[in-house]
Amino acid sequence: MTYLLFAGDMLVMAFMMIVVVWVSLKSSKKTIDEASRIPLEDEQNHG
Repeated sequence: MTYLLFAGDMLVMAFMMIVVVWVSLKSSKKTIDEASRIPLEDEQNHG
């Protein structure tokens, strides 16, 4: 049973890594830079 859970976790992790790589390859540099700044600027008032 433990091996089944471990294998499932590895499949989910592989899927998430593939999604990140796919999104980063399809997005423009400007969009990626803006998204990477979200955690750094979440407490600043922009509006």
